[in-house]
Amino acid sequence: MSINAETLVQQMNHEIAAIQPSDILAFNAEIASIPGIVRLTLGEPDFNTPEHVKKAAIKSIENDESHYAPSNGTMALRTAAAEFLAKKYDVHYDPASEVIITAGATGGIYTALSSILNPGDEVLIPTPIFPLYIAIVKLAGATPVFMDTSKNGFVLSPAQLQQTLNDHPKTKAVVLNFPSNPTGVTYRHDDLKALAAVLADQPIFVLSDEIYSELTYGNRHESIAGFLPEQTILLNGVSKSHAMTGWRIGIMCAPKAITTQLGKIHQFTVTSTTTNAQAAATEALKNGLDDAQQMKREYQARRDYLYDALNQLGFESAKPEGAFYLFSKIPAGLPQDSMAFCRELAHEARVALIPGSSFGPGGEGYVRISYAASMADLKTAVERISQYVASKAQEAK
Repeated sequence: MSINAETLVQQMNHEIAAIQPSDILAFNAEIASIPGIVRLTLGEPDFNTPEHVKKAAIKSIENDESHYAPSNGTMALRTAAAEFLAKKYDVHYDPASEVIITAGATGGIYTALSSILNPGDEVLIPTPIFPLYIAIVKLAGATPVFMDTSKNGFVLSPAQLQQTLNDHPKTKAVVLNFPSNPTGVTYRHDDLKALAAVLADQPIFVLSDEIYSELTYGNRHESIAGFLPEQTILLNGVSKSHAMTGWRIGIMCAPKAITTQLGKIHQFTVTSTTTNAQAAATEALKNGLDDAQQMKREYQARRDYLYDALNQLGFESAKPEGAFYLFSKIPAGLPQDSMAFCRELAHEARVALIPGSSFGPGGEGYVRISYAASMADLKTAVERISQYVASKAQEAK
């Protein structure tokens, strides 16, 4: 009798069974076939990669740079990344020993969490948050501990962090993502200083995903690595700042002792990232320091329009200070189950949003709206949502 695949599935890593496929990608695929739907779902810039960056990649290909790069990244890119972070955010890393070039920030998240976690460890995660961290923590056999920030304007307070640490002595790491996906909120100087005071001198890693750092509105972005340099594993990259999501280039920085260990996992999972993509990213970080500025101005105009328009329709939001998302409360009188609401909106109004329940505790009853879309699409979406809300109000009479 031959063995079938279903029998072998039972022998696979047991942690995989606890992990569900991405709600975000699944829902986006589910509604994709609705004719004429306006999709405000995926978090991807609607701009193109800058021309000077594309030309650098073409030159790399023409120069036959098609061989393996050093595992941790070319020295040119690691140097450009270290100089970029120093100029922009005043955090300092030795490119030779404290910078690793990853397969997007996602690759850095996997490398970092799989490197530092042992089965039974706990990881503190403020929610709502992008669900990727949760899945990787579980895959490592560790336990995610959720800190619901919805009652505090979606910002983790020092008191909440301290109380959670008191209750969870097995804490190995704290995850931060700011500016935040899905809320668009961020942490300012005093917020970071206060959180750092709670974590200082404790044997706890801080995994800080700051991939949206160039898309902040108002105050200049600060990194928590400036407050906790010895404890922080810093993630960044060119996906959002230079509209390079498909190039898959991320940056991971940490003190030398930590990076030496991270490099082992990176080496055995990725080998190295694509050589010509590294050439493009080098150009982006070296000669495109302010490439994000034009995009940021457009995002801010879209944010202001969408924030005001949706508030008038009853969709209350914390005003985003970064990234390109609104996280809006579903108005009373409409379905409060966020998945049911998004399905109904997609089919009846032909507008696609992401259910807040996809982002963990504190997300139910909300929707994430990406304004990485044209102003014309945003206006069409608002018009359709307005008609939908009016029709539901009429039905309720």
